[in-house]
Amino acid sequence: MGKKEKTQKEKPLEKLTAKELREIALQIEGVTGVHGMNKDELISVIKKARGIVDEKKKATTIDVRALKAKIKELKVKREEALLSGDREAVEKLRKAISRLKKKTRRAAA
Repeated sequence: MGKKEKTQKEKPLEKLTAKELREIALQIEGVTGVHGMNKDELISVIKKARGIVDEKKKATTIDVRALKAKIKELKVKREEALLSGDREAVEKLRKAISRLKKKTRRAAA
């Protein structure tokens, strides 16, 4: 069993499973609600307890559903512009739709 503990300490926290992280968090005094936490919350609690400064990443809180709803709206407007014969508006809307699609792909990656 000593070997398993050794491998846990060698692995970075991000590579551990949520179950392993819960076991570590249960050993920390003052931490409650461990079983209700997700993996990201467990990692942040453990890093805080160990005094590890977490590097802030770019906020990637892109709401994919909102982007897709906006794409649908733009497609309707593009269809209206096609019917009215406004080529300039069609091109602008096509580019806007393309940009939003790229954002959804980046958010999914």
